[in-house]
Amino acid sequence: QVQLVESGGGLVQAGGPLRLSCAASGRTTFINYALAWFRQAPGKEREFVATISRIGGNTYYADSVQGRFTISRDNAKSTVYLQMNSLKPEDTAVYYCGARAIVTSRTWDEYNYWGQGTQVTVSS
Repeated sequence: QVQLVESGGGLVQAGGPLRLSCAASGRTTFINYALAWFRQAPGKEREFVATISRIGGNTYYADSVQGRFTISRDNAKSTVYLQMNSLKPEDTAVYYCGARAIVTSRTWDEYNYWGQGTQVTVSS
């Protein structure tokens, strides 16, 4: 099994940066998993944000965040990151990381493991 724990959320003013982290643990080989970030705002459906392949060779982003957000991973630390720049109020949501075997996906229910989420609130 894989356990995922997100951190780094908080309150930030519009235009500012924030970096989210998601650390994995358990009986797992981290490099075997594709990773992704999803988010869910109040009253909204869960939305794909970004995904990254096993060694980081391929990344994909939602149109709404492309050019502002960057997903990366450190396999030695079993951690995936989401660097968020130029934040907008509409980025306010709970952000979740997910893991699935081998290949990337933009569909949330294709991910087998999830973290508890971390709240990001963007003011102004």
